[in-house]
Amino acid sequence: FEKISFRVKKKIFATYDERLKRATIKLSEIDQSVFCSGGQRGISPLDNKWGKQGWTLIEMEKVHQALFKDALTTAYCTVAPQRLAELLRPGNL
Repeated sequence: FEKISFRVKKKIFATYDERLKRATIKLSEIDQSVFCSGGQRGISPLDNKWGKQGWTLIEMEKVHQALFKDALTTAYCTVAPQRLAELLRPGNL
């Protein structure tokens, strides 16, 4: 595999393909809708059944760093146990 996976408690929340400069992250359907709306270039649901489950493609050269950071943090919090996710919530940093 050419992708690096990122996990929390053995669950994947993101992958990164260095060659294609693309990340794939796991979001809730609602979060995916929020991040993919508003005319954002470079972020979209995967075009398959995984996309319907919240998996979202991010083209690193097309998105702002702040947007990527927010999306990646949200992906982590989606998959992480609540006690770990709470550590990254606003006000806890």
